Amino acid sequence: MDINDDFRKQQRKRYSNMRAVKDIVMALIILGIGFLMFFGKHFQSLQGLMQSKDPLILNIFGGLCVLYGGFRLYRGIKRDY
Repeated sequence: MDINDDFRKQQRKRYSNMRAVKDIVMALIILGIGFLMFFGKHFQSLQGLMQSKDPLILNIFGGLCVLYGGFRLYRGIKRDY
């Protein structure tokens, strides 16, 4: 085992950990946005903003955010980089 091999292995492990953390954080943000699109009309502070938008567009965008956020969460947990 060479010192360079150990360094490369540690570097790959650090990269994998940082990418997993980034994927999980981004997934939580995107999932949060998606759920706000679905349930924003139930929050008092967002009620005025959500009523002025088309509900179909809010539901489509919310669904896409939930799907993509779920994918990012799965990829962050799986860690297959």
